[in-house]
Amino acid sequence: MSGNIELLSTTLAAVKAEDRAALIAYLPAGFPTVDGGIEAVKAVIAGGADVVEIGLPHSDPVLDGPVIQTADDIALRGGVRIADVMRTVREAYEATGVPILVMTYWNPIDRYGVERFTAELAEAGGAGCILPDLPVQESALWREHADKHGLATVFVVAPSSQDARLATITAAGSGFVYAASLMGVTGTRASVGAQAQELVGRTRATTELPVCVGLGVSNAEQAAEVAGFADGVIVGSAFVKAMLDAPDEAAGLDAVRSLAGELAQGVRKR
Repeated sequence: MSGNIELLSTTLAAVKAEDRAALIAYLPAGFPTVDGGIEAVKAVIAGGADVVEIGLPHSDPVLDGPVIQTADDIALRGGVRIADVMRTVREAYEATGVPILVMTYWNPIDRYGVERFTAELAEAGGAGCILPDLPVQESALWREHADKHGLATVFVVAPSSQDARLATITAAGSGFVYAASLMGVTGTRASVGAQAQELVGRTRATTELPVCVGLGVSNAEQAAEVAGFADGVIVGSAFVKAMLDAPDEAAGLDAVRSLAGELAQGVRKR
């Protein structure tokens, strides 16, 4: 079975045709439970998310701030496994038809086996992977199997990336480019800043791929600001915090659905 890179591409193209940015939501698998995590993905999609990233919980997440680390710890203590990540992708995709990607560090894929991981992700209906710590120069094996299985390879660029490096990264990627809005870890912030806009401009000069901005967006106003210069707005910590702060799972689902609705309005006010 082929993965859903084409669905991802057509979804982002359709959003662009509506003259707005895509809302891309991030939630970790297995949080607060595997079943609860699946329902949370369905809730953010019901609220208005166009694309969803499923985090593969990791014990040493270099890009993730304290909010996502807390959720990852809950998921890991609950015994989440890669099979649960694949189940989350499958059930969310089958229920909604929305493109679902996995965001993961390289070590779990390396240990699991690249061919096995890509084959299972494609079979589950996944659209691809975001790989924040896989260097492009070491990505040939991954890209070979991802291409074979119809999966996008999304690399992360940062404000520190030089123009020549940006060109190398974007030439190797597919689906979209993940532009980190600042140097640092994930988390909600008072301001997304001008660094992100400059990075998007420099990245666009190297590629036709959509450029989507993550790290720091937490409300409709920030979403509207980023939507003014980016093809997609990626929100993770704000959704996870809404779940963590909720008194129970039902309230958490209501909270992330409501937040997705507010952010979906924000990306339409570019």
